[in-house]
Amino acid sequence: MSRGVYWADANILLRFLTGEPPEMSSRSERLLQQARSEETLLRVHPVVVAETVWVLQSFYDHSREDIAGALVPLLKEHGLKVEGSNVVVRALESMAENNVDFADALLAESARSRGEGVASFDEDFRKLDVDLHEPDR
Repeated sequence: MSRGVYWADANILLRFLTGEPPEMSSRSERLLQQARSEETLLRVHPVVVAETVWVLQSFYDHSREDIAGALVPLLKEHGLKVEGSNVVVRALESMAENNVDFADALLAESARSRGEGVASFDEDFRKLDVDLHEPDR
């Protein structure tokens, strides 16, 4: 019997992390346990991580540090396959360390991983130690 492979939506991660609502949280916990025990494989796309970060910040008012502290260990779980996992994890850590938006941290880490830069007017990229190109006026 082959194991199922599923792409996890942000609501799976959010219900697990927040415990709300309890019934969905329990179901998410069971699904993650199935992934840990290799009954299934859960794939996680970076856009799902971005949505999860956004909801935890905007709706639940969690700090960047708390979000990174909860998501990094979860995304490293056995049975979860995060697309571009090294870049995503470094972006979460960078978001917390540099107090920047996750999207900016993810873009900077993606560029850095390829030896490339970022074109932007956003000064936050200076905090992220990435080659910043500001378009000419």
